Amino acid sequence: MNNGSMRAVGVIPGRREVALLDHAMPRVSAPTQLKIRTIEVGICGTDREICSFAYGTPPDGSDYLVLGHEALGEVVEVGAGVTTFKTGDLVVPTVRRPCPHDHCPSCREARQDFCFTGDFTERGIKMTHGYMTEYFVEDQVHLNFVPQELRDVAVLVEPLTVAEKALAQVWQVQQRLPWNNGSTSDATRGAGKTAVVLGAGPVGILGAMTLVANGFKTFVYSRSAEPNPKADLVNSIGAKYISSDTTALAEFARQVGNIDLVYEAVGVAKISFDVMKVLGLNGVFVFTGIPPHKPAIPIEADSLMRQIVLMNQAIIGTVNADRIAFENAIRDLGIFKQRWPDALRKVITGRHPLENYRELLLGKATGIKNVVTLAG
Repeated sequence: MNNGSMRAVGVIPGRREVALLDHAMPRVSAPTQLKIRTIEVGICGTDREICSFAYGTPPDGSDYLVLGHEALGEVVEVGAGVTTFKTGDLVVPTVRRPCPHDHCPSCREARQDFCFTGDFTERGIKMTHGYMTEYFVEDQVHLNFVPQELRDVAVLVEPLTVAEKALAQVWQVQQRLPWNNGSTSDATRGAGKTAVVLGAGPVGILGAMTLVANGFKTFVYSRSAEPNPKADLVNSIGAKYISSDTTALAEFARQVGNIDLVYEAVGVAKISFDVMKVLGLNGVFVFTGIPPHKPAIPIEADSLMRQIVLMNQAIIGTVNADRIAFENAIRDLGIFKQRWPDALRKVITGRHPLENYRELLLGKATGIKNVVTLAG
């Protein structure tokens, strides 16, 4: 690195390449901007899909896109108009930036997670460089303060926001009926309800932690047979891991009983629509995964439609997260670290130097959450 450039990992769509790049050193150019030294960046399925060139769009005027949207950094420089941060603060940035259109009420109210136009940009995904580089510059409005005691796990904030926003949507949707037990405490709000998590990747495991912390009786339905590290982790937090390889869906449904909530975190349509068939009365099913384009699969559309209507069920999708979801994720990571310190740390199964990018992005996915470490 020199004063003009730094290392970054990105994709070059025109050449279908994933490469270690020389990327221009960013500079604070507005009063409310800050310069951030990147500490860690999480690797997720979205990054791997971008590296397969399924999607991912460079900024205008650039032939490459710097990857990375799950980041933890340290403030090293603040603009003259910054009021909420100081040098040395730990921060987690958000991902989506609002569209420019005055007729989009969501973006004008800083709820770009519900953008009406589709012209939003996303760091490391769509038309804005990401965080898999040594430094980045960001406006204070897109940063979230992280306590120092969460430094070792704060890279998990962004994937945890998936569950935080999903659960916020569940509470809102289920106001349609007397589903809530009346509790005002997050720790007991789901008491008496049964939740099923599909998938035991990082989004699924962090979702299970969120549901258990909110009082739900929680089951994780995932493919790999026990014993395995993911199952051990899930069982250690008070949820119950059940393998779809060894327990057929009908038997799973019998063991679980009435399912009030399904939190899908697997990104596979077939298992998702199969489990939808056993969703309970007044239940809600939340899709968070984005499956790749594949040939169409048969589903029992008539019986599913009949079930959804007659059983008062709600099927919703959720993508991206607002500021409240990030704030709740930071709060809940603190709760998880107090309640399950060993389990939370085990969600991060590997920390790697930037130079290992090819293995992490193009090799076989291993462990739960792999992280690129750029600074100590």
